[in-house]
Formats: sequence, C-alpha cells, structure tokens
Amino acid sequence: MGLEIGICGGGVGGLTAAIALAKDGHSVTVHEQARAFARIGADVNLTPNAVHALDRLGIGETLRETAARPRFRISRTWDSGEETSRLPMGDEAERKYGAPQLTIHRGDLLRALEARVPQSAIRLGHRVTAVSDGTVTFADGSSERFDLVIGADGIHSAVRASLFGEDHPRFTGLVSYRAVVPRTAVAAENLDSFTKWWGPRPDVQVVVFPLTRGEEIFIFATTPQDDWREESWTLPGDVAELRAVYADFHPEVRALLGAVASVTKSALYVRDPMPRWSSGHATLLGDAAHPMVPFMAQGACMAIEDAVVLSRALAGATRADVPAALRSYEDARRDRTARVQLGSLANDWMKGQGNADWVYGYDAWAAPLGEPAETAEG
Repeated sequence: MGLEIGICGGGVGGLTAAIALAKDGHSVTVHEQARAFARIGADVNLTPNAVHALDRLGIGETLRETAARPRFRISRTWDSGEETSRLPMGDEAERKYGAPQLTIHRGDLLRALEARVPQSAIRLGHRVTAVSDGTVTFADGSSERFDLVIGADGIHSAVRASLFGEDHPRFTGLVSYRAVVPRTAVAAENLDSFTKWWGPRPDVQVVVFPLTRGEEIFIFATTPQDDWREESWTLPGDVAELRAVYADFHPEVRALLGAVASVTKSALYVRDPMPRWSSGHATLLGDAAHPMVPFMAQGACMAIEDAVVLSRALAGATRADVPAALRSYEDARRDRTARVQLGSLANDWMKGQGNADWVYGYDAWAAPLGEPAETAEG
C-alpha cells in the first residue's frame, strides 16, 4: 500500500510530482490556494532534460499539440548581430538527448498536467499556512495529516518557512519585461529559434522565442534597476520605456519591440542554495527549494526533474522509510540545482560555444539517487 501524500502547491512542480507519485501507487492530494486554474503567465521553456522527463510520464504528446519547437538555440551580439553560438535544438537534440526543446504557454502546460491528475485529488482554494510533523494547517483553520508533505509552493513557500524559519528573498537589482506578439506582426530572422541577444553588459539582454506552434513570439528582456518599491513583483509595464531601454540594440530587436502592444514588468528575486530541503516527513521541490533567475531557462525544468527523482526515491517506501528516502532525494538533487542557481545568476552560460550536455543530457529517470541516510551519515 502506498503513502498518503499531501502536495502544497498546484504549479508545474506540484502537478508533475502528483502524476509521478500516483503512477507508483501513492495516494496524492494537491492543495492549491487559487480558487481556479487560470491561463496566467506567458511562457515556459522546456529544454530536453524536462521534455524527456515529461515524455516518460505520458504527457509529451499533449504538449506537442500546442507548443513550439525551436530549431536552434542562438546567441547574438546586441549591436552587430554577430552570432557567437548556434546549438541545434530540434531533431538533432532529440537524437542526442532523447527529446527536443519545447516552448509553451504556461497555461497549456498546466492544463496538460492537470488533465492527468484526478479532479478528486485537487483541492482548490486551500491556502497552506503551516506544516508540522506531517500535518498541514490551512488558512481556514482546518488541518490534515499525511505520511509525507511536499512543499511545491514557490519562492514564498509556507512549507519552507515552517520547516526552516522565515527568510526573505534577495532583490537581484534586475527587472524584466515580458511581452507576446503575433508572428505575423514581425519581419525578422530566426523567429523559429530561441535567440538570446547579449547586451553590452551581462545584466542587459533580450531573449526571443516562438510560442503556440510558432504563431506567437515571446520576448523576455532584463535591465538593472536600483530598487523595487512596489508591493507586487509584477506590474503592467510601459511599452515606451521598454523600447527606450533597448534603443541602441540591433534593428531586428527594435523591430520586435516595435510590434509590442502591452508588456509586464517584474522584479527578479533569488535565494541562496539551501544546505537542507527536508525535515522529518516533509520536503521541498522547485522554487520552494531553489528559486533562480531565468537566464538558463531552467526554473520549471528543475522542478520537473525534482518531481521525478523524488518519486523514484519514494518507490515502495513505507511511512517509516520516508526520512531516509527524502535524504536520498535531496542528496541526488542539491548539487545540480545549486549549480544551475549560481550559473543562472552569473548569466554567462552558453554565451559562446559552451557545452550544454550537463544540463540538457540529464535523465531524471536514470540519474543516481543519493545514498540512504544511514550510509551517508555513517
């Protein structure tokens, strides 16, 4: 008989974990504070490591119905347009890594994941306020006990605060702009590829890639800002401000920004890598454990990998096995996610002809698990 597992958070990581764990015979309940799943956000960049993991869960075919499939990952210089790297990401990536890159609207990804979780296992409008020894307490005062609690509740994780105390994410000094434009509104090269325009300094960049079967183009751009005084992390942006910030960029970039009708502006926050993710019968995954800036496009991918590795660590586990299984899980994941966190923050990965194999070639279904707790400590 499987474990009774409570997952706090119904985002990409939480839903992937629910699917993987239920596949192994565990009873899973997802608690999501939103009262309905809405089509919010814009993009999720699923690189081959994440697509391969989702393919094994039987979701890949559904994703391919709405996703775009970038042909290359290209780096270009902001003013001259010179290419400094071009990495195949279509058929050649599938041959090399077992899966292609897919770029997809976040709402389409969540809908595909939600469809694989029984509706009876998803409880909307359930905001978690605290976790203690496997017991989850909700904002309405009710509580529920599980063999295992998983905190997949993002950078503001209530589970993380319960397990390890309150802390505050650090403002990176960067803000980002996000916009989506119709493909037909833009005349530029390489719109079928993921292109990163490297600015005159590492914290200034523009990233462009296709969405929605190539029918839309997503634009993500960053620039320094001294502070962020707004209560919200994401606000409506100013299109004129966006264009002014990148006015010296290559004409192709300016043409893309010229097609933007509306934009959002967000502050980018991070936390330092954690030495521990688990305590007793509770653990973290995704942004709750390792929030990162999006410069390596691995935030959602790391959450998906976490979910798969956690399910493998818990295969056949009883309640008494949970603490050791969680140690095995976090030992398998901690160094990799920390490396991606720090690499994303440095924002120098793949500027030139770098090696992407350590990121894209990772197989969450076959990666070694950490040693059992008693061995690791003995």
